[in-house]
Amino acid sequence: MSIKVGDKLPKATLVKATPEGPQPIDSEDYFGGRRIALFSVPGAFTPTCSARHLPGYIDRVDELKGKGVDEIACIAVNDAFVMQAWAESAGAAGKVTMLADGNGDFARALGLTMDGSKFGLGERGSRWSAIVNDGVVEQLHVEEPGAFNVSSADYLIERL
Repeated sequence: MSIKVGDKLPKATLVKATPEGPQPIDSEDYFGGRRIALFSVPGAFTPTCSARHLPGYIDRVDELKGKGVDEIACIAVNDAFVMQAWAESAGAAGKVTMLADGNGDFARALGLTMDGSKFGLGERGSRWSAIVNDGVVEQLHVEEPGAFNVSSADYLIERL
């Protein structure tokens, strides 16, 4: 069963690349006490994720923050080094926080996974967006398989 609006995010350890190396991030600490626009992509450097999903959030940072969002974060079932390289190549540094869910534990705990085996990706997080307010899901927009509509920055901004 997947997480829904009104639910508290599950406790998990995510990883963020820093100049000192990969740093564990406790989800309760990270999401607590602030309002975060969180979006999930099936994989860094994949076509839709790189051409449309991440760039949309990078381009609309100021609008999201102007609507009461404290931080924008992207999560994927990739390692922190890949997420850091993707952030650097996309110009996301200082705009979108890249969180690695390397083993997919967070995606599974949310009930928001997809099977990308036919593309050689294995189990991944599905494509979705959310507003998380003090660790509680305020909005959740999950895409149908293969779609890119309701998880975009544009869609999220229209609902804030």
